[in-house]
Amino acid sequence: MEIRARGDMVFDLKELQKQKAREEGPVCTWTLFDGTPGEASPEKPILILRKADDHGDNDEAPDKGNADAGFSHHICGIFMDPARRTGFSRTDGEAPEQADIVRLDSRFVQLIRWLGENQTVVRLSGKEMEEGYAVYRIRAVNYSGTAPSGADAFLQFTIDRLLKSEDAVWDNEDNTADDSDYDQMQVRLTDIDGMTDFLDCAGATLPPNVRRWARRNLSLIKSGAISADEKRHAQRSLSMMLNIEWKNSYFESIDPVEAKKILDEELYGMEDVKQRIIETIIQINRTHTLPAYGLLLVGPAGVGKSQLAYAVARILKLPWASFDMSAINDPEELTGSPRVYANAKPGLIMEAFSRANTSNVVFIINELDKADEGKGAGSPADALLTLLDNLGYTDNYIECMIPTGGVYPIATANDKEKISAPLLSRFAVIEIPDYTPEEKKVIFLRYALPKVLKRMGMKPEECIVPSDAADVVIEGCEGTTGCRDLEQAAERLAANALYQIETGRTDTGKVFSPDEVRKLIH
Repeated sequence: MEIRARGDMVFDLKELQKQKAREEGPVCTWTLFDGTPGEASPEKPILILRKADDHGDNDEAPDKGNADAGFSHHICGIFMDPARRTGFSRTDGEAPEQADIVRLDSRFVQLIRWLGENQTVVRLSGKEMEEGYAVYRIRAVNYSGTAPSGADAFLQFTIDRLLKSEDAVWDNEDNTADDSDYDQMQVRLTDIDGMTDFLDCAGATLPPNVRRWARRNLSLIKSGAISADEKRHAQRSLSMMLNIEWKNSYFESIDPVEAKKILDEELYGMEDVKQRIIETIIQINRTHTLPAYGLLLVGPAGVGKSQLAYAVARILKLPWASFDMSAINDPEELTGSPRVYANAKPGLIMEAFSRANTSNVVFIINELDKADEGKGAGSPADALLTLLDNLGYTDNYIECMIPTGGVYPIATANDKEKISAPLLSRFAVIEIPDYTPEEKKVIFLRYALPKVLKRMGMKPEECIVPSDAADVVIEGCEGTTGCRDLEQAAERLAANALYQIETGRTDTGKVFSPDEVRKLIH
């Protein structure tokens, strides 16, 4: 409403109200509390709402006895402009109804301010508790309050980071049909506006040095004083760093019985090897940090070194990334190239972090004994040392030190004598012997043959290899290491049995005699 007076002076009532609010300062109705890592719930809410006495117009906090706000399980609206009052204004009724925020998880202060300043329409899910309406879920919606908006993907990404949840599971009490649409949303921060908003809302989830680097990089992108190639590189590196979930280096205790069960699934026998692996990582139960040394699994080809590495990642409940040192000829492939080059790119180590989307990851380094055989300027082995020291790693492309306290390296090798002393000193070495003929026979009958039959869609009775015929298989694999030849022999026998069944030479299945096995695989 405008009131004209003498001359051209114009009085704007809304502007006067805003000016008064600025002069009086914002009304803060909330008290902050420190949230705990994990998913939100009514008992561990993001915030608590309580209805204001007169819709937020008074400057005093509402009475606790006024908690009966009549909230339903879901309410829609917008967070109030924090420059005036900290509250929530409903838009799903006949008229807006305001509720003060009386308690707020301190991790969400910047996000709530951002939602209020941008007037983002959200749907809150909560439950009436003694203290008020406990909000444990926030969704971005459109003005109808039903269908998800494009902003929700970014919002859930940010909330997940703020909660520092190990698993982003949002199914406390809300199992409505439209939630499946939300759960399927995936988001990666790539555009400048999205990365800016994330730093404003959830920058505190980043390590201090990464946060400072990100803000400097963002300023560089926005400055306009750099070339198009430099801007592209800067934006790509910023996107990679912000999409990594930066976790602390606290690890939950390991159940030795469950760990042994996982190792048994991957490897037959070799009880001493399994116990040695568990002994190496079980110290997590006391320190809740990763062991000071990684694992180096040394043994002949085909004995299951890589499978053991994957099993350890399952035990630690960490994602894994692997690279083969025999295919890396230049250390720059690991460390990345400087951004001054138009075709610059990050190194394999940084890309592994990016693919895992987390700072806590198992790095599986295959054929470590080939690391000193680089053909470029320098040895790839040297590039691994800073990663293995757990003091921090810097990629030439990213130009920011990455905390490596949550990185657990597991290497495999055939000959440890070819590994340099500095590299070898970073690992706990576990020797894996080859299988005995008796162990190979058990592996063939219990594991290799059933695995092949399942892969080929055959029933066990369609390809039967008696004990004496299995002895011939083991004789044919004499002089070779590991179990790969056993699986190839099983494949040959299963293929022959399937051929005979499909051509009508047998109706029920094939039982192989020792002579038939000898003819097929020798």
